[in-house]
Amino acid sequence: MPTESNAAASPVGDEYEVEVGPVAHGGHCVARTDEGRVLFVRHALPGERVVARITEGDAEARFLRADAVKILDASKDRVEAPCPYAGPGRCGGCDWQHAKPGAQRRLKGEVVAEQLARLAGLTPEEAGWDGTVVPAPGDKLPAGEVPAWRTRVQYAIDAEGRAGLRRHRSHDVEPVDHCMIAAPGVDELGVERRAWPGIATVEAIAATGSADRQVVLTPRPGGRLPLVELDKPVSVLRIEERDGGVHRVHGRDFVRERADDRTYRVGAGGFWQVHPQAPQMLVDAVMQGLLPRKGDTALDLYCGVGLFAGAIAERVGDTGAVLGIESGKRAAEDAAHNLREMPRVRIEHGKVDQVLPRTRITDTDLIVLDPPRAGAGRRTVAHLTTLGARRIAYVACDPAALARDLAYFKEGGYRPRTLRVFDLFPMTHHMECVAILEPVAKGR
Repeated sequence: MPTESNAAASPVGDEYEVEVGPVAHGGHCVARTDEGRVLFVRHALPGERVVARITEGDAEARFLRADAVKILDASKDRVEAPCPYAGPGRCGGCDWQHAKPGAQRRLKGEVVAEQLARLAGLTPEEAGWDGTVVPAPGDKLPAGEVPAWRTRVQYAIDAEGRAGLRRHRSHDVEPVDHCMIAAPGVDELGVERRAWPGIATVEAIAATGSADRQVVLTPRPGGRLPLVELDKPVSVLRIEERDGGVHRVHGRDFVRERADDRTYRVGAGGFWQVHPQAPQMLVDAVMQGLLPRKGDTALDLYCGVGLFAGAIAERVGDTGAVLGIESGKRAAEDAAHNLREMPRVRIEHGKVDQVLPRTRITDTDLIVLDPPRAGAGRRTVAHLTTLGARRIAYVACDPAALARDLAYFKEGGYRPRTLRVFDLFPMTHHMECVAILEPVAKGR
């Protein structure tokens, strides 16, 4: 029963004493009230008994969102959150500050297993996964310590010009003077230590492949750009209110990153993994799975600035060929620039589901795809399964989208050979997966 009754109106603010059930995708756990209402509870852990306060939902909703505001019976995996800004109603950036690092990885593994079973009809064994979630080297720290890994941080600026981070599922700003997961290169800029009048957001970027530092400013409507004086030399870009375009104020309009012994130019708005070790770890996983051969042809779909296309091109040699497709105009330009010395690489700008059919490609040896969070989708997967690829590498930042697409690949005659899961976003519910698929006829 709720400890406070407001049954006729919104349930927001009502509190329930509940037993916390299993973890669910999204950084929360599932619980049920005595009346059977489903609660998605943040700041809780499986097996705990907590007081959950409703934060979102209406009287007719199928489920309600809640925060654990009092822990009555704590899990052995619980620790005191190291970050002073973590907790109910505070910063929404980290989901698992209250869990031991090993428990975080175990919870992520449980989410992957549940999504595979529910959406793809696969057990871990059928997916070629041993159930482990692999941390980046150096991230395996004792409970109470937080790895400083995030090389790109988007700060929200409040009405008083203070830098902070958004609260969970809110536009409200939690002012901070230090983000514990921010990489040293971001922290050394000192964004939180100065005022930002007239600015809505500040994105701080610290390249790990070079000393490049960059801030991207979004002014408030009618706001003027302040004179930017940070603690380290930095390039400054501005997002225009009129067209949303990114314009250089001073310095370079890109940063230089490195992976697989190559330097990659990443322009404003271009995608690059935020964990400093993620690009190399993912390249290694993809190449180990695909095993490119001299003379192979390959597709790199949603290719970004050309990370996987460059790695494959190095391995297939002058007799091979790689086509990359990228929907972001600036990213496609950067990919073409980054791989300009590889004449057997071609980059096409446009959406994969539109450009790929226009290429009239009917067969290829290898495919790598790294789609956005929503996944590739049934139509694109169906097309890929007609191309006869010997192996397909699917890089996914969302296990639900991956599982849905694995089901589509199964319909087209492909099944996972191996699946690897990487904890490249410590303290959050996010993870990165690499699935290697092959035609069923070549089964294990």
